Amino acid sequence: MNNLRSSLIKARIGNRSLAANSSIVGVTSRVGGVRLSIMQNRAYTSDRPRKGGAGGLKLLTLLGLGGAAGYYYNSTQSFKTKTAPVTETETKSKTAPAAKTEKKNIDYQKVYNDIAEMLDEDPEYDDGSYGPVLFRLAWHCSGTYDKETQTGGSNGATMRFKPEATHSANNGLAIARDLLEKIHQKYPEISYGDLWTLAGVCAVQELGGPTIPWRAGRQDALEASQCTPDGRLPDATKKEDHARDVFHRMGINDREIVALMGGHTLGRCHLDRSGFDGPWQEAPTFFSNEYYKALANRTWIKKNLESGQWQWVDKDNTVVMMLPIELSMYNDKGFKKYYDLYAKDQDVFFKDFAAAFKKLIELGVPFTGDEKVYEFKRTTE
Repeated sequence: MNNLRSSLIKARIGNRSLAANSSIVGVTSRVGGVRLSIMQNRAYTSDRPRKGGAGGLKLLTLLGLGGAAGYYYNSTQSFKTKTAPVTETETKSKTAPAAKTEKKNIDYQKVYNDIAEMLDEDPEYDDGSYGPVLFRLAWHCSGTYDKETQTGGSNGATMRFKPEATHSANNGLAIARDLLEKIHQKYPEISYGDLWTLAGVCAVQELGGPTIPWRAGRQDALEASQCTPDGRLPDATKKEDHARDVFHRMGINDREIVALMGGHTLGRCHLDRSGFDGPWQEAPTFFSNEYYKALANRTWIKKNLESGQWQWVDKDNTVVMMLPIELSMYNDKGFKKYYDLYAKDQDVFFKDFAAAFKKLIELGVPFTGDEKVYEFKRTTE
């Protein structure tokens, strides 16, 4: 499988300078059990229109799915429900109070399969796959956890409410939440927290990444008052100490931090959302260790952007970028050894990423200990 991945990514990337001058159209293919969005004839760009006039994938200030009921909160992140009116800071939700929701057995493999089938349903969307934005939703709804206060994390799915949906780091994620609402309508018994994290697992696996064990148990918050404060997710303009502050707050160590950064092998930044622009490597819908190889092997130069921000770009292919924080992290002695390890050994990266991502999406979840652990079968197998 490693040889297959290597051949595929070489075929996808080819000559980097040619990639800068070509344009890309997303065409989905399945090769050797890996779902690929093959790029043809369209440049890496963030300014072409999306369906529905959304304009882009990352930093649109769109609202989430709100809730029409409230809950009592305690330090174990367990939610109890009560009815409450919708406030001006909430948007209407189809989520019923948990106390009134009939518990049914959910076939999570079927949920996974339905999500997988949606990944490439719109070849005009971004690079031809919804996988990266679904992965980002799972990451951002989980990365708000604070181990000291035991608040935040995927439990609660509080990004459904306007206060958290409009955090600057979450701009554009309404695209993912709205997409998954179709799945929730089909499986109303699943919590949004479980659905969003399952979708992230699906995206990684279907785009060629490792198998990530997953279990259900997240409980949906039902009012906006329990949204996390803005600023808990990493700020791309800062340096390596900031990354440690953010991740250590969650209980994530240095090796896990670098493993999770490998998720940037998927997707891209958008100028009209984050103020940054471009993919981290030339195959943004294919999960691999190419992100680490790019950091280690390319010459990075500064580029000023129309947004007033600046970013690093590959000297030989300036459509490929790195965020300011990433070069600072790569040059940090404590982090660099892991970046170099993952650049050399994709198997180690896949193993470490699977463990770190499982840990991330389970932070703050009140598991009882007897939940079934799923290892989903890929639809591409």
